This record gives sequence, C-alpha cells and structure tokens, in this order.
Amino acid sequence: MDLLDFDVAQSRLALAGKPLQNIETLSLREARGRILAEAVTATLNLPPADNSAMDGYAIRFADYQAGVALPVQQRCFAGQTPDPLQPGKATRLFTGSLLPAGADTIIMQEVCVEADDKVTIQKAPQLGAQVRRRGEDIKQGSHILTAGTVIEGAHITLLASQGLAQVKVYARPKIGILSNGDELAEPGQPLRAAQVYNSNGVMLAAMVEKLGAQVVHVLHAVDTHNSLHRAFTQLLNDCDLVLTVGGASVGEKDLVKGTIEQMGGTVDLWRVRMKPGKPVALASALSKPVVCLPGNPVSAYVVFTVLVSPLIRAMQGRTRTVPGISYGKLEGKTVFHESRDEFLRVQAHHHADGTTSLAPYAQQGSGITSSLPWATGLARIPANTSLSAGDLVAYYDFAHWQV
Repeated sequence: MDLLDFDVAQSRLALAGKPLQNIETLSLREARGRILAEAVTATLNLPPADNSAMDGYAIRFADYQAGVALPVQQRCFAGQTPDPLQPGKATRLFTGSLLPAGADTIIMQEVCVEADDKVTIQKAPQLGAQVRRRGEDIKQGSHILTAGTVIEGAHITLLASQGLAQVKVYARPKIGILSNGDELAEPGQPLRAAQVYNSNGVMLAAMVEKLGAQVVHVLHAVDTHNSLHRAFTQLLNDCDLVLTVGGASVGEKDLVKGTIEQMGGTVDLWRVRMKPGKPVALASALSKPVVCLPGNPVSAYVVFTVLVSPLIRAMQGRTRTVPGISYGKLEGKTVFHESRDEFLRVQAHHHADGTTSLAPYAQQGSGITSSLPWATGLARIPANTSLSAGDLVAYYDFAHWQV
C-alpha cells in the first residue's frame, strides 16, 4: 500500500466533517466557546447618539475666545438628556453624556477652570474634539459577525451592545471514543501481568472536550468481534462521530476494520506519510464517520491534533477548520532526516527580537509519553529532507491546534 501524503490525508478528513443541522438558542452567558449558527447584522448604531468621550464641557467651537469665561448653563450626567446649548454658553458633561443640540466640541476638564458657574478654557480647542459620533463604531444594518465564528468574550460584548440577550449556535457534535485490546487495563484497576494502563480513552476525551465538542461515551472493547460489535452499536446509535484507537491495522487481532464491515460500513485504511502516526483509517457506518487512530498514545495524540481536529471543527460548523501554522528555528545538534514527514515534539522559545526557536524533546520515540505535557507544539520536518540547528521549520502550536 502506497503512503498517503499528509496534507492529502488532512484535507480528506476535514472534508469528512459536515456541520450538524441542529441549532440551539442560548443566552449570552452560555454562549462562550460555541459556534455561531447565523450571521449577525447590527440593528442599532453604536454609539446610538453623539456623546462625550471624556469628562469636560460642551461648547460651540465658534464661541471660544482665549481668556473669556463661558457661563455653565447645565450639568448633565450620562443617562440624562441635556437641554439644547445656548450660544455663548457651556454645558458641563461627563464621559458618556449626550452631546447637547448645538454643541460641536468637548473641552476636557483638565484644561478648564470653573468658578462662579463660569468656565475658562486654558488651551485652544480643536473643532469636534472628544466627541463620539453616532454610529462611528457600528452602523445600523452593517454585518458584524459571521456564521461559523467561535464565540468568545469579545463577540459577546458586541452582541450585548446590540441589545441581544440570546444567540443561535450549532449543536455540539456528540463524540464517542473506543479503545480496544486485551492488554489494556483501566486506570484505577489492578494491573495484571503483560498489561498496561489505558491512557488513550481519557486522553482523547480531554482533547475532544477542549475543542468544544461533547464526549458521550468512552468505551473499551476486548479483542473479539462480539465485544467490538456491542461497543460500535452503542456508539453509532448515540454519537455523530466515533473515534477508535488501536486495532485498525492488519495484525491477527486487529479486528476493528472487519467489525465495521460486518456492520455494513466501509473502511478506507491509510498509511499516512507521517511519523509518528502512520496507520489511520477513515470509515463510515450508519452514515456516520468513524476515524481509527493508531494505538500508541503518542501517535494517537499527534494524529488527533493535526488530522482529526479539523474534522471536528468542520462538524462544529466553524469557518476555519485548519488553524494556521507559524515558523521557528530548530535548536540542538541532531540532524533530522526521515522518509516520512516527521512531527517533532518541541518547546517554543520566543525571543525579544521577535524570532522563535524550537527545542526538540531529547527522546522522540513514539513511546515517550513524557514528551507530551512538556511540548508546546510540533515541528514538521518534510519527508526526505535533512534539517538541523538553525533551519526554519513549520510549527504547529498546540495553543491553536487543540482548541
């Protein structure tokens, strides 16, 4: 079987994710981290009327004369409606106060002296200074948010400024996780001879939830078709996407592929040109996508980050499913050269001159799980390319690729 190019595999998986059609209406307090399901158009001007940007005095610019005091006709706080400004007078205003009709300039209080209900301006003003104009931030009828936006605090303040208390969002994809293998024991249980603890299930659940999707089941099956069939039946009935880890290769006890096919599904088994994480499968059963990840925890972690996360973002309805990559210079003395695209676990160091250096973990074997919490991202070494210290490489930052 030929090796599938990494970028092709990533594109195919992203295309396998279709946005869910279920729409939910949430309060703004509940909406953070959810995906906006419809574009939002401004129904109000922001600000809704001309107002003062500072504490100070509203005047007619033409009335200013150096050293001449202007009578203060009114003091008007934010939330109050000022009277029209009379010629030759001033209105005392505070930040957010409405601009009186007839006024065109605000003089900040720091350059004013008020005495006996008159104000003297000690610095020549500029016409229109310190006035926030109606609609200068947002104009009524303008497009302010796009469907597919991940809602964060900045978006919530924009929505609230339009008087919206609720927003429509896509339903969160329901995801099931299946690990399998006789050699796995669940954390907290006794470990028998020849067993290892199952770290993949809880790891993938945590990564799915960090992306904002919903984990419905985390199941484990032993190496029999009956055990796998029972698990797949439950997962496919309850979930929009199933992730399996292990058992999808071509060994005698790799039974996942056969079980999916017995259930009427199809399996496209890939050997991706990447290290770690070569064996990956994209399957379909009951019209739902199933992605089979390699069983090694490091490989599963890397494959989920760079291949599976775009699929989940697509199912969420996000506008951007594949995050951007940045670049940094490799550190260390090792020369890296592989026949597959190699994804090194690295720690990024950002320097005062704006450059970034990438320090690889000392041990890059696919069994080195201690590298995962240490790393801040992955450095990609292209296949059949020799790279060493000082060379510029692509950097997949976990801060962007795992959210």
